[in-house]
Formats: sequence, structure tokens, C-alpha cells
Amino acid sequence: MQTTLADFLRNTPEGEEAKSIVGKCVHCGFCTATCPTYQLLGDELDGPRGRIYLMKQVLEGHAVSESTRLHLDRCLTCRNCESTCPSGVRYGRLVDIGRQVVDDQLEARGIRRPARERVTRWVLREGLTRPALFGTALKLGQMVRPMLPATLRNKVPELGKTAAPGQWPRTAHARKMLLLDGCVQPAMSPNINAATARVFDRVGVQLVVAREAGCCGAIRFHTGDHDGGLDNMRRNIDAWWPHIEAGAEAIVMTASGCGAMVKDYGHLLRNDPQYAERARRVSALTRDLSEILPDFADALRARAGAVPRDGRRVAYHPPCTLQHGQQIRGKVEALLTGLGVEVKLCADSHLCCGSAGTYSVLQPELAYRLRDDKLAKLQATQPEAIVSANIGCITHLQGGTETPVMHWIELVDKMLG
Repeated sequence: MQTTLADFLRNTPEGEEAKSIVGKCVHCGFCTATCPTYQLLGDELDGPRGRIYLMKQVLEGHAVSESTRLHLDRCLTCRNCESTCPSGVRYGRLVDIGRQVVDDQLEARGIRRPARERVTRWVLREGLTRPALFGTALKLGQMVRPMLPATLRNKVPELGKTAAPGQWPRTAHARKMLLLDGCVQPAMSPNINAATARVFDRVGVQLVVAREAGCCGAIRFHTGDHDGGLDNMRRNIDAWWPHIEAGAEAIVMTASGCGAMVKDYGHLLRNDPQYAERARRVSALTRDLSEILPDFADALRARAGAVPRDGRRVAYHPPCTLQHGQQIRGKVEALLTGLGVEVKLCADSHLCCGSAGTYSVLQPELAYRLRDDKLAKLQATQPEAIVSANIGCITHLQGGTETPVMHWIELVDKMLG
């Protein structure tokens, strides 16, 4: 699809990249078959093909409306369309650029988001990305949970329902890998990282947390604060670099949403002369848990005990950021099956659960429709527990079911005793 960039985008890195991406789209429509919002709403402009058409108009300088922004806001950025597209259209990157251009164009005309929405986005960017602040806010939220609006109450775990983190291993090993602690996960589910450290300890790998590292940058970047997101990325690179120079073998990701973002550092910082090379190195070292632990499958099987009662039959929900963003499929299922767990994928397992980072807060109606549909299909497999690989999905799903929802590494940790 040919695109003639408007003057304000011509010869800019973002404009040229967006033009290149749009140029690969042949409007075949395969993407509409796997787009969650198109399936819910049935509107061409709420599917990837229609949104690409809208963004093409924006890139060419056509007038932007609030309707344009609405259709782009409704996109989950699940990137299911990327897995379906026969032409290799990098839709996720395109919509990041498109949203920023639309916001800038509307702001220039004095058309701002409603005050409540601006405040919500500011709170998400400033609150979620600061672990100490978020942890305090979460504790306060748990204390007044019954009084919270339903959309927030479903995000706040009940007091006593969060698994205690347990002991972090103290053994030093020659093999070392970095672990991104994350921003909301340490407060929402502190056992995930601790369980990961214990599992790695049992196979002779020490996980190191660089305390200066923080949010991966996804929250700011995907809510329109690209500069703030890039600053988060630079801070993490600075925090990790001494450990990389000292021989850290990998950067381990326990949240697939963070993994998808960190693997993109090299691309997003490619034009930064100070950080470009280090960003490429960081992205190359970044691995999801499921990419690393299969190398230790024999050691894990040798140490594994009986499968816990709540994990003998599990339904696995593969996050979009894992199966579409990182194109990783089958590894979690294979690892758990090899340890004696009966793993089931539900119908339409390729579809998003509706969490999608901050989406479930910003677009709650669509998010909860997707969640309830996902849970119905997961429950149809009659699981004793539901496992996933991203804190957002886990929290979102748990808000709609009494069936335990956990990270799959927590189940592995239980089996290793």
C-alpha cells in the first residue's frame, strides 16, 4: 500500500518506519479473523485492516478526529494479527507510532482527552512504574477493597490471598543471570520472582537483581509517553551493564509483557548513539523463562516430586506478549508435561484475555467481555488451576474466577519442594 508522508513526518525515523510498515499491508483481511475487538464489535475500523487505513490517512496528513483516536485506543495491541499476517506487517510498532501522531495532532488543535481520562493515564504512568509507591497503594487498596469500584476491586487481591514469597536462595553459583524484578509484580505476586530464583538455584544458576533497574518502559510507552518509556529503558541498561560486563549469561523475564518490551530495546533505541549498541546487546541477552528452563529439563525431572493437588490438571493461558509478541509457543506446555502435569489449552487459546497491560483499566467494558469469554473456555477444560506467564493476565483472570490462577513457575517450584 503506497503512502505519501505529510511534510511533518517526512524524513523522520518514525514516519519512514510507519510508511515502510504500511507498505507491506495488502489488505487481505486475514487479520480480522483473529482480532478480538473486531470479533466483539464487528466494525472494520476496530480491526487491524481498518486501523491501518486510518493510520495511513493520518500519516498522509488528513484531518484527525476523536473517532480516529477511539478506534486506535480500542486496539489491545495483542499482536495476534502479526501472527496471522502473511505479509509480515509489524502492526504493533505501527499502532504505537500512529497513536502518538494522533495524540500530537489533536493536542495541537486543542482537543484534549477528557479530564478523567487524562488523570487515569497519569496515575497509571506515575503510580504503576514506581514499585514503592505502588506497593503502598496496593496495601491501602486491600484495606478498603469492599468500597472500591468493581473495575478496581477486581484488580486488588484480597488480604491474605497473595502467596507469600518464601525464601530467596542464598547460595552463590558460578553461573549468573539477571532477573528483572518488575514494577507491579513484586507487590501483586511476590512469590513469582522468589519461586523463579529457587528453581534456578536448584539447577545451579544464581539470579541477580539489579536494584537500580525498574519498569521495563512498556507502561509509559504504550500510554503515549514515548520519551518517558525510553528513559526507563536507558535506566535499565545502565543498571544491567556492569553485570553484563561481569559475565551475566542472560536477562531472565518472568513477565512476558516485560520480555516483549526489553527484546525491543535494540530497535527502539537504534537512533541513540549513546545507547544503541548496548540496547542491542541487552535485547539479544533477554530470554523468557520458557526459553531457558528447557535446557535444564533433565535436572528438573530428576528433582521433581509429586504434582501438587491444585496442579495435576491445569489450563494454560499463553499471554499474547509471549505467543504473538515474542512468537514463543509450546515451550511451557512441553516443560510442564515433561514434569507430569496434565496441561490443556482452551478453545481459541490464541485470543487475548483482555488484560493487555493498562487496557483493562482504560477499556474495562471490552476487557471484561474478553475475560469472561476466556474464563468460560478455560473452565470448560475442568482445570484444578489456571497457569499463565504474565502478571497482568494472572491478575485479570483471577478477578473473575475462584479457580486458582498462578504463574507456571510457581507450580514448578512446588514440585521441586
